[in-house]
Amino acid sequence: MKLILILPITLILAACNQVTQKQQADIIINHANVINMMTGQITANQSIVIKNSTIVARGGNELNLRYSATSQIDASGQYVMPGLWDMHVHFGGGEQLITENKQLLPLYLAYGITTVRDAAADLSESVLQWRQQINQGTLIGPTIYTSGPKLEGKDSIWPGDLEVETSAEMHAAIDKLEAMNVDFIKITDSALTPQLYLQAVKEVKKRGYQISGHIPFSLSVTDVSNAGLDAIEHMTYMLKAAADNEQEISAKVKSGILSYSSALPIITEHVDKATAMKKYRVLAKNNTAVVPTLIGGQITAYIDENDHQQDEYLNYLGKGLKATYQWRVDRANKDTPEQITQRKERFIKTAKLLPWVQQAGVSIIAGTDAGFLNSYIYPGLSLHQELAIFSDYGLTPLQTLQSATIAGPKFLGKTQQFTSLEVGKVADIIILARNPLVDISNTQSLQGVISHNRYYNKKALEHLKLQAKQFVSSQ
Repeated sequence: MKLILILPITLILAACNQVTQKQQADIIINHANVINMMTGQITANQSIVIKNSTIVARGGNELNLRYSATSQIDASGQYVMPGLWDMHVHFGGGEQLITENKQLLPLYLAYGITTVRDAAADLSESVLQWRQQINQGTLIGPTIYTSGPKLEGKDSIWPGDLEVETSAEMHAAIDKLEAMNVDFIKITDSALTPQLYLQAVKEVKKRGYQISGHIPFSLSVTDVSNAGLDAIEHMTYMLKAAADNEQEISAKVKSGILSYSSALPIITEHVDKATAMKKYRVLAKNNTAVVPTLIGGQITAYIDENDHQQDEYLNYLGKGLKATYQWRVDRANKDTPEQITQRKERFIKTAKLLPWVQQAGVSIIAGTDAGFLNSYIYPGLSLHQELAIFSDYGLTPLQTLQSATIAGPKFLGKTQQFTSLEVGKVADIIILARNPLVDISNTQSLQGVISHNRYYNKKALEHLKLQAKQFVSSQ
C-alpha cells in the first residue's frame, strides 16, 4: 500500500520540478511554416524561441515544455521568414527636415523592413544617432547601416558630400569616415575625376571597408570592379556594360563629346547578350554586386501615365519631404515625346538584364533609393514594388527573396548574424499570411514583425502608419 502512495507523489514532484525549471524567454512563435531562404524549403509546425533579440531555440511544439515567454504568437497557417532589407535608402533635405526624416523610421517596420542601408545624404550626424538609439532600444525603427557622407569631387551636385580634389584630401576624408565609425563607404562621380575615383576605391579596400557607388561613364564597369568596388548602385551601369560599344562611349564621355544623358539612348540601342555576359562574369569573379533600384526608373519612365497625387502614402510624408519630389517631376515633364518613349524603352531593356545578371552569378541586392528627392519612391512600400519588378522581369520568387534577405547581409559581412531563422541568429522576423514563394506579392500579406526584441502584430503595424499620418496632419 505504501508503494502505491509513494509512486504518484514522486510523479507529481517530478512534474512540478519540470514546470519550475522552464527557461524564461521573451517571445515564442508557435505552429509556424518557416521558410529556408537558401533552399526555399518550408518546415511546418515550428516553434521559435527568442530572448534578447536572439533565437535561442527552434523545433517542434515540445519547446513549450522547456520555455515560457511573456509574448506567445500563434502563427498557424502562416509563413515566417527573416525580415526584409532595403539596401539603398536616403535621409536628407537639410536640418529643417530632420524630424520628418526621423518619422520615416517606424514606417519601414510597418512594411516589414527590419534593416536599411543609408547610402548617404546631408543628415549623417542624425542618422548615426538614430543608429545608436535603435540598437539601444530607445527609438523605434529598422536596424541602420550607414556610409555617412559620401566621397565626391569639388562642387558636387549632391548635398552633404565630402568633397576631395587631391590624394591628400581623399585620405583625410577617409580618415574622417573611419572616425565616424561608418559601416561602409559610398563614392559617386558627379565631380570626382576618374583617376582619383580609382585611387579612392583602392585606398578604401586597403583599409578594410566595403565600398559601393556610382561609376564614372568615362570608366568601364570592369575597370571599377577590378579596382575593388564591392557594389554598383543602380542598374543603369549594367546597361552600359551590356553595350557592345561601351569602350567607344567611355572614350567619348571622357573627351567631352558625349554627356551622361546623351550617351544613354546610344547605349540602349547597342545591348548585346554576349558582351553583357562576358563583363558580368568579371563582376561575379570579383564579388562585385549590383543594387538595381529599378523602382525609381519605372516611376520616372511612366510618370506621364501615372498620377501619383492620389497615392495613399503621401499622407505619411511631411510637407518638406514631399516638396523635394518636385524637381524630378518637373524635369521629367520637360521631356519630349521622343524622350518619353526612350525612357520607357530604356527602363524595359534595363529590367530585362536581371536574368542575365543572375545567370552570370552576380549578387543582386534589393534596394530602392527611397527618401528625399526621389519622387514617389516611398519608404517601406517601395521595396515590395522593387521585388515585384524583379519577379516580373524573370527572377524566381526565391531569387527575389534572397536579394532582400541574404544579399544585403553578405555585402556587409553580417551573414553569421542574419539570413536565416536558426539558433544564434538575430531575431529580425516577419510573419506573412500567404506564401511568398508562390507569389512575391505575398510579402505584403504582413501579419507581424519582430524587431529589436519587440513584437508588432498587425494592429500595431497599422498604428505605426496611423502615427505617421497624424504627424503629417499636425504640421
